Parts: sequence; C-alpha cells; structure tokens
Amino acid sequence: MKTKEQAEENKICPLEVAVNTISGKWKIPIVWQINEGKKRPSEFLRGIAKVDRRVLNQQLSEMVNDGILMKASFNELPPRVEYTLTELGEKLVQILWQLNDWGKLLIPEDSEA
Repeated sequence: MKTKEQAEENKICPLEVAVNTISGKWKIPIVWQINEGKKRPSEFLRGIAKVDRRVLNQQLSEMVNDGILMKASFNELPPRVEYTLTELGEKLVQILWQLNDWGKLLIPEDSEA
C-alpha cells in the first residue's frame, strides 16, 4: 500500500505542469504581444501597462527556458534582442484563443460592449 501512495505522490500531472509554465502575471500578455508581431523588450514595455523591466526580463527568460519563446541576440550597437514563438509557443497561442472563447461564455450578456 505504501508503494502505491508514493507512486501517486510522484505522478506528474500534465495540467499542473502546463498551468505552472504559463503562470506569472505577464506571461500571457507577452505571448499576445508576440503573436501580434512585437518582438523586442521595449515594445513589450510599451504594450503592457505597469510591467517592470526586471520582471519582464525574468518572465521572458523563464519562457525561453520552458521552450515557449526563442531569443535572438544581434551583435550590433546598441545591442538588439528579439523574441519569437517556438512551435510549442504557437500551440500555446491556439489554446489561448480557445480559452478566450471559453472566457466569453463566462461574461454576462449585459456586460458585453
């Protein structure tokens, strides 16, 4: 019985991994910005209200490590960095569109503009 309990504790839940990967106040807005064609951190700062540059860089780095974004650094002055969605990131965009449609169902009809 003890072995079964340990196996259940160590079981990886894909949904939990997915939610943890996109958790972070600015990760979904970053994905939306990139999906709209923005690629540079300065564009994200202008497009996302009240995001701190340090937090933005941290979340961008996490998303690169998680395989959602790809970072390209250009050897020029001033230095330039651009982010693009990976194939995994593109799949996330499709899921976010579905989640957006589901969210519309949660909004009362009298609240819609």
